[in-house]
Amino acid sequence: MSDHRYYFRTDEAGANRGLDLLDRIFEDEGLPVSTMEIDEERRIWEVSIYAPGDPDETLRQRIADCLAGDFPKAMIELETFGDTDWIAKSLEGLKPVRAGRFMVYGAHDRDAVRPHDLAIELEAGQAFGTGHHGTTAGCLEMIEIVMRAHPEGFGGVDPVLDLGTGSGVLAIAASMLGPVRVLATDIDPVATRVARYNVRHNRASRQVDCVTAPGFHSTHFGECGPFGLIIANILARPLMRMAPDIRRHLAPGGSVILSGILASQRWQVLAAYNGQGMRHVKTLWRNGWVTMHLK
Repeated sequence: MSDHRYYFRTDEAGANRGLDLLDRIFEDEGLPVSTMEIDEERRIWEVSIYAPGDPDETLRQRIADCLAGDFPKAMIELETFGDTDWIAKSLEGLKPVRAGRFMVYGAHDRDAVRPHDLAIELEAGQAFGTGHHGTTAGCLEMIEIVMRAHPEGFGGVDPVLDLGTGSGVLAIAASMLGPVRVLATDIDPVATRVARYNVRHNRASRQVDCVTAPGFHSTHFGECGPFGLIIANILARPLMRMAPDIRRHLAPGGSVILSGILASQRWQVLAAYNGQGMRHVKTLWRNGWVTMHLK
């Protein structure tokens, strides 16, 4: 099997439009869509959609159908990547990341751990969230800020929901700060499996339960909630769509940490949660991305 991407070339305005069209259709299927400028002088951009496994002509046709109205002449091209686990491979060259008191590292950097670090050793596998991305690092900082500030101490936010857990790093971090139960969910069973491994590896299994949950209709949320803290490091559009459900599963006085949000999308996300009666408390900024705390 070989992971692959379908892509087409356009200008900057077309890239923004293509991203919007493809996101709307494929985001819920867990297929990442991205844009990138490949030729600044000629102002050429690429819009890509990434998929696991071998190329699928049905997927290509669905992409073409999605773009047909705005891009009738788009040439949809294919690039395959082989069967290399790129995220696991990239960990070999990544340096440890510090975010607040947390340090996230791979097994090759165990010697870098200091005595008072809250150290999380990850085997990212095929899941997102190594701590090196601005959204993950921002969440780690914000989790400590929010849990530390609770009038009942670190355990006052119990239970915690880590929505879209990826590697499980945020769930592990919350469990390290205090006596909280954490429900870590993801729509991708591969991510759930990776997160469960990382939770065991960091000796957090007594506090963290990792489950595959395709949406808020899953019974896990009702059985474990309402939650004193909900952490959602996803993307802006699904965060806005989920605002009513997140508010519904939040305990009275609870906190929400949101990330996966570009700085330019901050006000749209805030508006969605203000509409649910929530207020902004604090924002952290990292490399063009924001992490927000709301109550």
